[in-house]
Amino acid sequence: MLTRIRWALPAGVLALLLGTAIESASAQGDAKRGQYLAKAGGCLACHTAEKKDAAPFAGGRALKTPFGTFYGPNITPHPQAGIGRWTEADFVRAMRLGRRPDGAHYFPAFPYTSFTRIVDSDLRDLWAFLRTLPPSARPNQEHDLHFPFGWRFPLVIWKWLFFTPGPYTSDTRLTPAANRGAYLVQALGHCGECHTPRNFLGGAQQNRSLAGGKGPDGKRVPNLTPTRLKKWSDGELKDFLVTGITPDGDVPAEAMGEVIRNTTSQLTPEDLAALIAYLRSLPPLADEPR
Repeated sequence: MLTRIRWALPAGVLALLLGTAIESASAQGDAKRGQYLAKAGGCLACHTAEKKDAAPFAGGRALKTPFGTFYGPNITPHPQAGIGRWTEADFVRAMRLGRRPDGAHYFPAFPYTSFTRIVDSDLRDLWAFLRTLPPSARPNQEHDLHFPFGWRFPLVIWKWLFFTPGPYTSDTRLTPAANRGAYLVQALGHCGECHTPRNFLGGAQQNRSLAGGKGPDGKRVPNLTPTRLKKWSDGELKDFLVTGITPDGDVPAEAMGEVIRNTTSQLTPEDLAALIAYLRSLPPLADEPR
């Protein structure tokens, strides 16, 4: 109910308040730290085309879903093809509220449902990093969506049902390390976007968070709760997230292999341990039926 009351405020007013708060901040973003956060967020994979010599962060990556195919946009600072004309407030509004600079709603294939939890200081550092990228003139590709999923106006209702905006706040039930892990999983890493089952409208089933099932592309993804991970020691899980090799010598599917190469293997030892600590703290949930 509180979520619904909050969204009763005009979205433009809420966005203006958030944008003003960020623009008035005196601190400058740390681009080097933002680069690390971009790795933790897996930005490279979704915003880089799957072809040899593709310009990093210049868009073109296809994401096939039951609703059609989405294409990651160019997020380099090119003034026409990328986000070179954006302000920091535009960036924060996109990440926090899922809104474009012109006010239109983003499709939730852009995981703002998770990115909304990124704290302001990290958003500032991410923005600083994106501004350092070489501009690419690669044009964005239009999404290829099934009718009527290409319409944006129904997203107002979708957000009312499935989206709660706002940064992550510490859970008093968790240790400091597990809280850091929760932030990495829930916000930056947006692990639930693939590992949480969804209903027929594409809304995440929060009571089944990280229980696996079908990913956005329809392929099976594993259960990340202790139901499955209890079979592995912390050392085995750490080795898997760094090397991509399971304790029995197997390798993950390509999508997870890419996550390991670009994201989990790039985490500091402290963040990797925090991520594991959080996963260990989750309630065990049964695997999703096939």
